[in-house]
Amino acid sequence: MDSMNPAASMDAVTLRVGDLEGMSSYYAGALALSPLEERVHGREVHRVLGRGATPMVRLVHTPDLPGVDPRQAGLYHTAFLFDDPASLAATVYRSAQNPRSRFVGSSDHLVSEAFYFTDPEGNGIELYTDRPRAEWGYVNGEIQMATKYLDANAYLQRHLTQEVLDAGPDLSGRVGHVHLQVGDVQVARAFYVDALGFESTATGYPGALFASAGGYHHHIAMNVWHSAGAGPRAASLGLGDVAVSVPAREDLDALIARLSTHHLPFADDGRAVRVDDPWGTQVTVAVAGTTVDELLA
Repeated sequence: MDSMNPAASMDAVTLRVGDLEGMSSYYAGALALSPLEERVHGREVHRVLGRGATPMVRLVHTPDLPGVDPRQAGLYHTAFLFDDPASLAATVYRSAQNPRSRFVGSSDHLVSEAFYFTDPEGNGIELYTDRPRAEWGYVNGEIQMATKYLDANAYLQRHLTQEVLDAGPDLSGRVGHVHLQVGDVQVARAFYVDALGFESTATGYPGALFASAGGYHHHIAMNVWHSAGAGPRAASLGLGDVAVSVPAREDLDALIARLSTHHLPFADDGRAVRVDDPWGTQVTVAVAGTTVDELLA
């Protein structure tokens, strides 16, 4: 009751975009995602892209909104997880070759190896693969993470092959975690840990908190590095929804109990519970197995 089911995971992130065709072609080319389905809701067009049958991003065409404000609460980056270094290297290579990508850097985080980009509308992207859990280190019960130098060119030379590059969308991928910009870390902790039920995993980074379900290094992260003191989000392009998947309806009932204890308003349609964080970012917690049609609905 007090924490999220250990089997919880992240689902497709929703981005509000100004140029649907441009952003679709970017994610298809740079990340080798395939369009899965789309639907029109009034003036909005919703398009889902992913790999195989796994949705990874939903683009919502809302061209009348202002652009992403890098200092307001919202998205720091969406982190796309790949199964092995070769799959990661192929996606990094595609992203680096795309003229609309902006390469931000690469890091060895001890638990993972990661590469960072910014998409054409200013949304942060992390591409990463995990090291085996047996290699993760702990001190006083907290997962040890760091930001160590990772040579991007050496990584590609070591892991990239033509075979894996040609495989493209046939290789699996998914959303591994979402990193948010918030106005206050302790306020974010009260929402994401105390109310939603994630468990803190690392608190040693100044101005940041990492949390997860089931002992993962993090499914959700919150920082104030660019957004300290930010108030409620203004309507803009960028992050539209953070999606979490849980195994069963009972998990939603437990979530509702926690939200009620914390006097947080929510919506429940039977298969998903939606609630806004303190800055107005919508979080959707849904029963696993959500179809693309249900995601678009």
